[in-house]
Amino acid sequence: MESTAANFKENALGALGDARLRDALDKLSGGFPENRRKAAERLPEFEALRDQARDIKHHVLENLDHYLEAFEARVVEAGGTVHWCRTAAEARTTILRLCKQAGAKTVTKSKSMIGEEIAINEHLEHHGVEPVETDLGEYIIQLRREPPSHIIAPAIHLSKEQIADTFREKHRDLLADRPLEEPRALLEEARGILREKFVAADVGLTGANMLIAETGSTVLVTNEGNADLTYSLPRVHIVLASLEKIVPTLEDATTILRVLARSATGQEMSVYNTFCTGPKRPGDLDGPEEFHVVLLDNGRTDMLGGEFHDMLRCIRCGACLNHCPIYKSVGGHAYGWVYSGPMGAVLIPNLIGMENAHDLPNASTLCGKCEEVCPVRIPLPRMLRAWRKRQFEAQNTSKAARAGLRFWAFFAGQPWLYRIFANLAVGALHKLSRGRGRFRRMAFLGGWTTLRDLPAPAGKTFISQWHGKKPSESGHE
Repeated sequence: MESTAANFKENALGALGDARLRDALDKLSGGFPENRRKAAERLPEFEALRDQARDIKHHVLENLDHYLEAFEARVVEAGGTVHWCRTAAEARTTILRLCKQAGAKTVTKSKSMIGEEIAINEHLEHHGVEPVETDLGEYIIQLRREPPSHIIAPAIHLSKEQIADTFREKHRDLLADRPLEEPRALLEEARGILREKFVAADVGLTGANMLIAETGSTVLVTNEGNADLTYSLPRVHIVLASLEKIVPTLEDATTILRVLARSATGQEMSVYNTFCTGPKRPGDLDGPEEFHVVLLDNGRTDMLGGEFHDMLRCIRCGACLNHCPIYKSVGGHAYGWVYSGPMGAVLIPNLIGMENAHDLPNASTLCGKCEEVCPVRIPLPRMLRAWRKRQFEAQNTSKAARAGLRFWAFFAGQPWLYRIFANLAVGALHKLSRGRGRFRRMAFLGGWTTLRDLPAPAGKTFISQWHGKKPSESGHE
């Protein structure tokens, strides 16, 4: 998809003025985050599993070449083929070639962010092959010609009324006055149409949540079962995955599955967890006759060993989006490209260049909630600060922003002066709040108080209170 990440500020302002989007995003706050919290509390070893998942991904990245070669060898042993692609263009060309070789007119697809990244739908359409998204959310936004707004819930920005209007517009062969007020009716209508597409498809194109080096298997995780129909019914199954999706063993894959669903939707486990290993064998009742894995680099190896190395641990659960105050205010489309939220703000500049995404590292309050909930403990705030530092050094920020940072740095380098002004500011804000505890509106801070209150200081600064303690209270004799 074409990027508008360079226009984040304009995109965000437009999103803030969209009342219908605001209503849709408000539902996010009480949904996925609360479900994640409850799921984590029900599993005593959840934090230990996060450590294990982090260590698995870290180990893989340190030995990526070894595990990728092992994966390819197992795929070939099982009767499949691996295609190595350095760029998005190479991946598009490879997939189209495989579709043409299969004589494909229709390709069913399960949800894949990598597919969005390389714009495979547009490429197939341009060459006369019809791609059909089979995930319900992806199907809806495909009809609307929109990019996904969320990693795991691509149509979260839409109301059921908007979806009903889209179905009436696009499904013109159905009764115009059919009832579509209830979500169940929308689901059944989409299911009826997609059932025919599943049967007619010549090729099934899926992503992969994981690639297992030990067995050459790919792992598909869904709640709808659409990926199972996508890979098993057509004659040819093509898997599109980026290099960092590899894990060493089946046991490692199950460890990551235990934190994936809990972090994403708050489920104990996703409804469908499917392991695909090669084409069908003699005697198998179903499965594809051909099995292809398209392995995509597209900038990943440039991140290895650098400041953003840890970003490659990401398992695409969406937890950082679900808990981010910025994402919950403006939604995914404001970020202007495939990914969004804190992980998108770090990843997008790596993949398309900082010059095309210069505002994204600043699309964060640096509250740290993203790192707190990440199932593989990615230090997202640290990497966002690293991008900001690069921006400042390259003078890619505004003059006003650089002047403000220099002003703050001067006071921060003079502790005595900093404490004087901090005490004055905190004391003034405390009095102005008049005991209300917050500011609903405040001059020069409209960007903050439009959607949320600004907490008022309780009184003195922390340092003032610390220095005001007696020696025995502060723990010093």
